[in-house]
Amino acid sequence: MLSKADSIGVFQVESRAQMSMLPRLKPKEFYDLVIEVAIVRPGPIQGGMVHPYLRRRDGLEKIEYPKPELEKVLNRTMGVPLFQEQAMQIAIVAARFSPAKADELRRAMATFRHAGTIGTLKEDFIEGMANNGYKRDFADRCFKQIEGFGEYGFPESHAASFALLVYASSWMKWYYPEVFAAALLNSQPMGFYAPAQLVRDAREHAVEVRPPDVNASEWDCTLEPASTSNRCALRLGFRQVTGLAEADMVRMVERRTTPYRDPVDLWRRSGLTKRQILALARADAFASLGLTRRDVLWAVRGLSDASLPLLDERPQVRDLEPAVALPSLTLGEQVVDDYAAISLSLRSHPLALLRPAMAARQVMRTDALADSQNGDLVMLAGVVLVRQRPGTASGVVFVTIEDECGIANLVVWPRVFDAHRRIVMGSRLLGVTGRVQREGLVIHVVAERLFDWSAELDRIAEIDQVKDSEQFRLPFGRGDESRSDPGDRRVAVPEANATRHRSSKSVPPKPPYDRSRIILDRPVIKIASRDFH
Repeated sequence: MLSKADSIGVFQVESRAQMSMLPRLKPKEFYDLVIEVAIVRPGPIQGGMVHPYLRRRDGLEKIEYPKPELEKVLNRTMGVPLFQEQAMQIAIVAARFSPAKADELRRAMATFRHAGTIGTLKEDFIEGMANNGYKRDFADRCFKQIEGFGEYGFPESHAASFALLVYASSWMKWYYPEVFAAALLNSQPMGFYAPAQLVRDAREHAVEVRPPDVNASEWDCTLEPASTSNRCALRLGFRQVTGLAEADMVRMVERRTTPYRDPVDLWRRSGLTKRQILALARADAFASLGLTRRDVLWAVRGLSDASLPLLDERPQVRDLEPAVALPSLTLGEQVVDDYAAISLSLRSHPLALLRPAMAARQVMRTDALADSQNGDLVMLAGVVLVRQRPGTASGVVFVTIEDECGIANLVVWPRVFDAHRRIVMGSRLLGVTGRVQREGLVIHVVAERLFDWSAELDRIAEIDQVKDSEQFRLPFGRGDESRSDPGDRRVAVPEANATRHRSSKSVPPKPPYDRSRIILDRPVIKIASRDFH
């Protein structure tokens, strides 16, 4: 699993850099994970130690030690210094540092370079190694690694401790992916990926994910018996729903001694406010009761936050209000509502809805990268998940995008970034034309041109996918039908039509146009990236 970089959510090895290193390192035993944790750090990178280690590991370069005295120090890492302890041992063995000066080096490595004194030891270190028969270029590389530890580096003991957590996390992800996903979701916010990506990854590992539900969910995500396998299903908890507080939802669950029958029953027994029930409605948490978002939004309109003791008991009189069929939601509207309420959607990925438009632009899906060759020109598009601009990358920006098939890693060189700065840093839906850079299973796309297609996300609500067909239809009638009275006064009130999304720049019609057709502002689909600069 790790050798294929299938490590989303796995402690320490889920970053883009670590996922690029895993297929190269191909860990086979525990100590390989110790190396993996430590090698993607400023120390080894700045010291130029990464590629020599990989070449030696693959048998492409002979393992050599500049002098026999260093074999004892470097034999576990194939002659390449990767750990903080090795840097100190080299200073003592090769540069002939005294114990006092070696301790000074240790203290200097423990501080950040801009505030530390490590630079004052450079001449003594290099001259000491040169006087002891070492080549100056090797001495210089060793000291660059030590300088890197002034930014961030690992002792071997630290890397071993982290590697144990990597193994435990990986073991859980491989054997019990539903448990792994539930634990991650209950620990948010953390890591590189948002809940939407964690849920997508769990579903790709055959985990059945179920939406929040007033009669099944708890505050945390929980596990339930699955319907089709021996593996448990993952039930999303109320923590995923925007606008809810833990104490209120814990009380609501405690009072769920029998299933809630409808929104009014929930309101009477749970102690939830009208606003909180509206939040549950927008999260489509009443679906198990056969109620749509709009059904619940209309029912909640008659509730009050005031205390009404006479209404504590369920009335026995017949409800004389006539039944009504509220306008149905398009698939796009449901996806927009899902993201607004729970920051993800179990129905469809936004790019799946936009795929016909993307295909018309000759935009390929990310899964096509698996069959691409080094140097191929490709065009991709996806929502932006992560932006990274590491200090060790000389101004290079790394961007991770996602479509309905998975993720793609983009490399944006400084020249391209300067020409597309606003697009790279501000777009929610990013289009890219670039060249495939491939090394085995590790695939990057080196960006040449970038496009901000965020506006495409804002029209998702207008898209409805016909079942069992690749065709898309416009979900509204002809323009002249907008003057027709639907014959139902409920459509005229915002709550009954609250989830019908249209253009946010629409202007309410003037008389004699029907007020029941006033178009409501719609929220923009929110897919927040996690940016590291």
